[in-house]
Amino acid sequence: MKLSAPLLRGISLPVPAILSAEKFLVFALFFLIAAVAHAADTRPFDADWRFLKSDAPGAEAPAFDDAAWRTVNVPHDWSIEGPFDSKNATAGAGAFLPAGVGWYRKHFTVPAADASKRVFIDFDGVMANSDVWINGAHLGKRPYGYVSFRYDLTDHVLFGKPNIIAVRADNSAQPASRWYTGAGIYRHVRLVVANPVHLEQWSTFVTTQDRSVHIATSVVNQSRADRAVSVSIVLAGPGPRIAGNGTPEESVPAGASVEFTRDIKVNSADLWNLDHPALYTATVKVFEGSTLLDEETVHFGIRDFKFDAATGFWLNGKNFKIKGIGLHADGGAMGAAIPLRVWERRLERLKELGVNAIRTAHNPVAPEFLDLCDRMGFLVMDEMFDCWTIAKNPADYHLYFRDWSHRDTADTVRRDRNHPSIVAYSAGNEIRDTPNAELAKSILKGLVEVFHANDPTRPVTQALFRPNVSHDYDNGLADLLDVIGQNYRENEILAAHEAKPTRRILGTENTQGRANWLPLRDNAAYSGQFLWSGIDYLGESRAWPVVAAGSGLLDRTGGFKPIAYERQSWWSEKPMVYMARRVAPARAVPIDPGYEAGPATAVRFPQTLFSDWNATGTPDVEVYSNCEEVELLLNGKSLGVKPLPADASPRNWRVPFEPGTLKALGRNKGQTVATYELRTAGKPAKVVLTADRGRLTGDWDDVSFVTATVVDANGVMVPNADRLISFKLSGPGAIAAVDSADNASHEPFQAAERKVYQGWCVAVVKASGAGRITMSASAPGLAGSSVTIEGVKK
Repeated sequence: MKLSAPLLRGISLPVPAILSAEKFLVFALFFLIAAVAHAADTRPFDADWRFLKSDAPGAEAPAFDDAAWRTVNVPHDWSIEGPFDSKNATAGAGAFLPAGVGWYRKHFTVPAADASKRVFIDFDGVMANSDVWINGAHLGKRPYGYVSFRYDLTDHVLFGKPNIIAVRADNSAQPASRWYTGAGIYRHVRLVVANPVHLEQWSTFVTTQDRSVHIATSVVNQSRADRAVSVSIVLAGPGPRIAGNGTPEESVPAGASVEFTRDIKVNSADLWNLDHPALYTATVKVFEGSTLLDEETVHFGIRDFKFDAATGFWLNGKNFKIKGIGLHADGGAMGAAIPLRVWERRLERLKELGVNAIRTAHNPVAPEFLDLCDRMGFLVMDEMFDCWTIAKNPADYHLYFRDWSHRDTADTVRRDRNHPSIVAYSAGNEIRDTPNAELAKSILKGLVEVFHANDPTRPVTQALFRPNVSHDYDNGLADLLDVIGQNYRENEILAAHEAKPTRRILGTENTQGRANWLPLRDNAAYSGQFLWSGIDYLGESRAWPVVAAGSGLLDRTGGFKPIAYERQSWWSEKPMVYMARRVAPARAVPIDPGYEAGPATAVRFPQTLFSDWNATGTPDVEVYSNCEEVELLLNGKSLGVKPLPADASPRNWRVPFEPGTLKALGRNKGQTVATYELRTAGKPAKVVLTADRGRLTGDWDDVSFVTATVVDANGVMVPNADRLISFKLSGPGAIAAVDSADNASHEPFQAAERKVYQGWCVAVVKASGAGRITMSASAPGLAGSSVTIEGVKK
């Protein structure tokens, strides 16, 4: 099945068919100067909300007194403030963090000059069961906390006078999820002021076929008279050619909408791919005669992909494996309200490991996360639900599925369908309806129809769970999917493909071991896999005191775990070598088999890999490398050379411990191309600070991770250090959060101190203006240090 590839939220304007880049810039600037004042005005609406962390009956009324409420900016997650408590109703699924009702109110004025316009409010996500009022008038309710939605405020706005938006978010019924969700208005909010004749939200859809760009968009007329309008389109991008076109004038009846379409040929297109994620801009403008009524400009990419039953995944004619990971939507210490730099840093690190795809587990993500995947060159499986009509938790989405699932799916697909990164939608994860075949097939058929109706260019998959038990391969359910996805049990899905070779197959959730990698590596039909999980995440704990799941390649702070390097040795094309010592697990059964903890808690939560050379006896040293051969040296003495195993297993040495330096040399064609070493650490002597960003704007999405590492007198990290680090900050900035990789810690994230774990911890810094920000760190008995970050203007 070859699928035409969409570009990305496209739309545009009237120019000659081909313009030079210079002429296009002059033309575009002329239109901006001449007509931009008439276009829709999108206004940030994140600042200065008043917040109350409890229920407040009557708080929707304009006259309600909110003077004592706390002032916050959104995105805002109040649950992450804690405290952790084993008695919290969220239990281990929700990281033992609090839930309940939260109220938000915002006072604002819409200028009297806008009285002839339409006024909308856009929410990217409110967790959960949100109700919204404007000046006491109820606008609507959305149960699902992961979807974006819009309300029309026009009929209730007092132009030129004070207005009150009130939002009630209620996640008090618990447990409502299998992982941490956050609480409140945790994504961005915008106010949109538009002409009564304007582009319909999410209506613009851009697709490509053989380098021909097809643009479809809808103009809605909310005025009282029929209006004759035209739509003009231009595409501009990194390549040498610029294409533009316009549509004939057409009447849009009052109270109705009309679709406008156009096809534009793009010669010598610069294709979007993983190594070169080329993005174009697309602009659509709506005119009534020569008057500009509305416009929208977005980025998009041109690319072509397919899932082939015999040969797997192809992008732009290149066949390769999808090397993906699943991600939950929390950002560790930041909770669910996540600055984009947190995600960017995480994705940079995952890309270092060879990861090329993200599964949005198990729900829609914020739109800016998809923008980031577009820019960074990641494939995305865009997933909708963790349950259908059968519950996994008493208060989860199954309560709303029958009434809301089709609308939530349609809204999400229409919002997301222009992102070049998205190559598949998922209708659900490990759905418990499947043992009832007729029920499940009826639901899946309806969902697939909704996906296809709103985006016919992408396949739909589903993360099937134990399909042989529920007979999904025999009863027809699996074959309702465009691409069959299965969690774990790699040999089962290969057998299903062998039984019916026309099936396109994908591993939607897989563990990290070698036995799970080889079936993908060695079978052309197997398109790819998504490891569980890419990053440790809050919640999904089996018991107190653990508050987070530890199955990630990265920990919550973005640090690499030893197991991550084994995947890197299989997935990355860049020469690498890494080593860790493997120890036998403690005899106690771990509460969470995926959890890795340090020596202090090894009895309760055994860890088997340590990247240090502080050992006893004769440890097993495990070396991960994609190099042709690896030599291991202890204090300069060679312990032998081992070739690259054909079965992707690590190279192992039994090494009698002696203090000093253990070094691994990776060689290709006799040349050393990668090295890694471990040094024995002495007693803690100093705290060393490093910042991942030396310059910060005051933008909400910009942060710097400052890592505090406890080192000995020679600068070697001390892996068993457990000192409490105190942070101090001066200058135009603030400590937004502190964290470590300890999934059993109950320390607050909003603090100025953190206990190190396995030798280090982090503080997340934000800037509030221009100037020098100085962060210092100290610990009892250790020398301190500081680091400087420059706050710059936006």
